[in-house]
Amino acid sequence: MKTDFIPSVLGDDPLDVLRLAACAAHIPDFVVPPEAMVRLVALVADGVLDTLNPEVAWPELSNGLMGGRPSRMLEVLRSCGALARLLPELDALFGIPQSADDPPEVDVGEHQLLLLDETARINAPLAARWAALLHKVGKAVSPREFWPAHYRHEARGEPLVAAICERFKVPAECRDLALLVLRECDRVHRAVDMRAAAIATMLERVEALRYPGRFEQLLAVCTCDYRAYPGRAGAQYPKAELLRRAFKAFAAERTPESEPAETFERRVQAVAAALCSERWANA
Repeated sequence: MKTDFIPSVLGDDPLDVLRLAACAAHIPDFVVPPEAMVRLVALVADGVLDTLNPEVAWPELSNGLMGGRPSRMLEVLRSCGALARLLPELDALFGIPQSADDPPEVDVGEHQLLLLDETARINAPLAARWAALLHKVGKAVSPREFWPAHYRHEARGEPLVAAICERFKVPAECRDLALLVLRECDRVHRAVDMRAAAIATMLERVEALRYPGRFEQLLAVCTCDYRAYPGRAGAQYPKAELLRRAFKAFAAERTPESEPAETFERRVQAVAAALCSERWANA
């Protein structure tokens, strides 16, 4: 897409704002010219997005999310004030601290942009990118006394994620994965500290046997979340491999004639045996 497309984009159609922002996600080194940004700001300030049906906006938003650098779309939308109109829950994350290692805190909104670009680096599907974008929105409404740890942000975020997905009428796979990542990402990050029974319970809870592809996408988003923190770009994420190993052992124990409790106990034992090697004990 060429930059001479810009003048024709900036008409009175509210979708023009999203179309131009999507250019930044798809075109390397694309920069919105100053005169175009002035026009964008004016359009948004004049309320061009106020009557936009989010369901109609979804194809343009998803197009930008599938770009090589989807964060660029969000940066353009934020710069002209459009992000606060389209996704105020996401816009509210900027300026809010969350715990990290080095430095000890990062900006939640900026972290989400880095996370989104990590999903693009691994060519993640749309559902994974959407889930990555939304899974920390509960931190925008955390009481200040919970900063920067954001205790129970998942519970606060769940109705927000559900409402956003309903507002944009996103596909069911995008909604389901977004809610799953919201609920389970921090648990995946704690997997090394979990006992075999807790891991087996997680695998049952996320229906890993029924939806193995969705489980793998959960692990992929968690890996990208880990790598989005300072100093971790491209780093190995042993917890994902640990859970893959656990899932393989869990899935191998399938005896239809057994009682559910007996099957679960065998699965716990299989997971424990799979993870007891020195390699995983030191993961």
